[in-house]
Amino acid sequence: MGNIFKRALAVGFAATALIAGSAMAAQDKGTMAVIVNDPANPYWYAEGQIAKKAAQELGYKVDLTSHKGDTNSESQQIDTAITNKVKAIILDPANVNGSIGAVRKAVAANIPVFIVNAEINQQGLAKAQLVSNNAQGAALGAQYWVEKMGEKGSYIELKGPPSDNNAATRSNGYQTVLSQYPDMKLVASDIASWDRTQGYNKTQSMLQAHPDIQGVLSGNDDMAMGAIAALKQAGKLKNIVVGSFDGSPDAVKAIKNGELPYTVLQPVARFTKDAVTMADKYVTTGETGVEGEKHLYDCSLITPENVKNYVGPFEMKE
Repeated sequence: MGNIFKRALAVGFAATALIAGSAMAAQDKGTMAVIVNDPANPYWYAEGQIAKKAAQELGYKVDLTSHKGDTNSESQQIDTAITNKVKAIILDPANVNGSIGAVRKAVAANIPVFIVNAEINQQGLAKAQLVSNNAQGAALGAQYWVEKMGEKGSYIELKGPPSDNNAATRSNGYQTVLSQYPDMKLVASDIASWDRTQGYNKTQSMLQAHPDIQGVLSGNDDMAMGAIAALKQAGKLKNIVVGSFDGSPDAVKAIKNGELPYTVLQPVARFTKDAVTMADKYVTTGETGVEGEKHLYDCSLITPENVKNYVGPFEMKE
């Protein structure tokens, strides 16, 4: 999955390589560090490549690294960025609380930090935090999913890690909607940490304990893809409605194949580009050009009716 997606994505980015090269040749603004989570996940891979391309087009060299959810690795990468005197850091943090110290180090070294995708639980450190409106997206997806379920039935839920605020926000957003439907019964839930293999294993385990479920609600696409694989193996996919969140190419393919009724699209391409633009403006003028630190970007649904408008990665045609 990972290599095929990366090759496909690389083709898309290659088309603008000459333009980016010309921009860098025209001006060299120094280095911008981009630190993401795990590039084995299509979402984070796209996030890193989008940020890299946007920064290069603005005239920066880019140091792109990944912490894979490990705060020690993240801290070391921040130390390297400080040593290399980067102009700015674009960071998808490893941990809502555990990443605060690393961000604080960069700020103390007078390097502006722009947070994308996941938050840190302290304001006033990063110049901006740009994230999907996860509560809005979760409610949007849950409403569509419950309609596909016929407003009744038992289901299981796959959750992201507790270290990521997005996991709790999505789960709470789901429950806000589902609590209005007394015939919807959550029979089991488990943490699968945004991971496809864990999604497969946890679904398989919960399915053995609850063989008569009618639905699976997932906090992201990779866990949903794991759930679909487990349901296929059990011969149950046709009768179980899977709900998902992210807008990845694999989820889009599953929608086209009739295996997934929808996914909630996170506008990662838009807010990642905006973060790089803000960082460049701050480096150039000392201002971000926007009011406030935290910025929420509304999500949208990808369904069989509008999937043709997916221009990817993680982008829909208006």
